[in-house]
Amino acid sequence: MDEHKYDALKLENQLCFPLYAASKEIVKRYRPYLEPLGLTYTQYLVMMVLWEQRQLNVKELGDRLYLDSGTLTPVLKNLESKGYLARCRSEKDERVLLVSITEDGTALRDRALPVPEKMGSCVRLDSEEALALYTLLHKLLGGFEE
Repeated sequence: MDEHKYDALKLENQLCFPLYAASKEIVKRYRPYLEPLGLTYTQYLVMMVLWEQRQLNVKELGDRLYLDSGTLTPVLKNLESKGYLARCRSEKDERVLLVSITEDGTALRDRALPVPEKMGSCVRLDSEEALALYTLLHKLLGGFEE
């Protein structure tokens, strides 16, 4: 029997596996830096977008983070309960839910400032390798857009 016909099913031949495993490890390495801030990794991602944008609607936020509303809603509720963001309906269209950063959410940015540098020391890539990986991953993500 030709065992080579099953090569495509070997874990070592899957592009998705090292992406999955690396992602899981990166998130795990964030934990000790985010716990003192009271944030999960997903909450940290939301806050990074809000530190840049100040206000946007839930759909825009989900699009930026590749998250659906079912995943995003509990994250937003939790961050709102901590006082880092506020949610309200748009005056122009009440179907649109707006998310805005609060003063406390803005203040959290200063406490989060060391996180990227600390994480950079966890990843053993030089700047060229990191840029190449970043570029390839964004190219891959772009291929999924409809």
